[in-house]
Amino acid sequence: MISMLLFVPLLKLLAFIGLDQLTDLDFNQLCLIGFALSFSSTIFAVKVLEDKGDMQTLYGRVSIGILIMQDIFAVAFLTISKGDFPSIWALGLVLLPLARPLLFRALDKVGHGELLVLFGLVMALVLGAWLFEIVGLKPDLGALIIGVLMAGHPKSSELAKSLFYFKELFLVAFFLTVGLNGLPSVDDMMLALILVALVPLKIALFIGLLTRFKLRSRTSLMASFNLGNYSEFGLIVAAVATQKGWLPEQWLIILAVALSFSFVLAAPLNMFVSQIYQRFQPKLKQLERFPLHPEDRPIQVGNPRFLVLGMGRIGCGAYDELRQQFNAEILGIEHKQELVDFHRQQGRNVVQGDALDTDFWEKLERAPSLEIVMLAMPNHAGNAFAVEQLKKLEYQGKICAIVQYAEDGDALKEAGVHTVFNLYEAAGTGFVDHVVSEMCEQTNSSLQNDKNEVKHAI
Repeated sequence: MISMLLFVPLLKLLAFIGLDQLTDLDFNQLCLIGFALSFSSTIFAVKVLEDKGDMQTLYGRVSIGILIMQDIFAVAFLTISKGDFPSIWALGLVLLPLARPLLFRALDKVGHGELLVLFGLVMALVLGAWLFEIVGLKPDLGALIIGVLMAGHPKSSELAKSLFYFKELFLVAFFLTVGLNGLPSVDDMMLALILVALVPLKIALFIGLLTRFKLRSRTSLMASFNLGNYSEFGLIVAAVATQKGWLPEQWLIILAVALSFSFVLAAPLNMFVSQIYQRFQPKLKQLERFPLHPEDRPIQVGNPRFLVLGMGRIGCGAYDELRQQFNAEILGIEHKQELVDFHRQQGRNVVQGDALDTDFWEKLERAPSLEIVMLAMPNHAGNAFAVEQLKKLEYQGKICAIVQYAEDGDALKEAGVHTVFNLYEAAGTGFVDHVVSEMCEQTNSSLQNDKNEVKHAI
């Protein structure tokens, strides 16, 4: 709604200037165009977040949350645009959540691979789209509802990835049909470029809104740049509007060109967003509202001597051993809140934080007495990323890390890790030491028994 309040006056202003494509449009048509321009691309945003490894960051989750709400509004528009009253049987769809346990049980049984893909397609096209269509509702809404019902299952992420290529295929086919509507004129190209020039205003609007919700200026900037483009959903809205005769057909071409150009603009902006933040940090800081959101506040680390990243079994064991041998403050970092709560109940000093989250390192307050950082995370990528971030913070102490493979250890040593602990090699050595110790104890016990027997015989 706020985006529409931004775009509609701007479009009206362009109409007053004398752009032919806008002069003959009424207020309702301008609202439709503003509605289409208010969407941001889910595909583009997810791709950028995946490439950066920031899907689980706060700004990544904020971006995805906004995109989900936009997609819901788009599906609602498509449903309303159908114009037909649904059947009385549509009321029965409110019982669909009761089928969730059955969906979960079926998802447990289908396994992986091709059967999982087939199951996902059947759920989307039959139980979702077809069921909703026969009761007079938009099939897109049915597919969305089925996706929401299956969202909490452990396999939901795997199912989403397996269906990703089908989504890409259908999207390419959609863009192909848009392109078949004809070539844009020079005036259409110019108007599309003007619309792309409005993208910075869209970014500024998001920054203002997110800082008002008490997010840090950096979090707001990163999320806003991720959303600073036009969307394929907006293009779908335009396609429906032109098909219904609500908009001239040329607007489908104009919005398609604007969408493409917005991607060209957004790609380099997202690549250099960190540098942009550093350049304008003092001014952006003035936009922040306090107290900051709980998840976006600086992490109070105190003044520890040892820092343990990853409080699983290995990290927990390292923490306890350090506590037993050294009378010094130790801090554990763990990204799972349930583990953080468990360790705190056990009396350990643990805070919630994800070492793979760039926001985490930005919020981490420096401890001057920190001597050793122990990387006890299970994956090599996480440890390597942590080393890179420690270098950016100009950390001068020692870094120790666990690895599963020898080549990972070599890579970490080249990156600056001082000590590498190979889990498999150490496990084998520890196993042999344990066996030898047991054998020695049994041998000593046997010798002692022999001595006792000899003494008894004498």
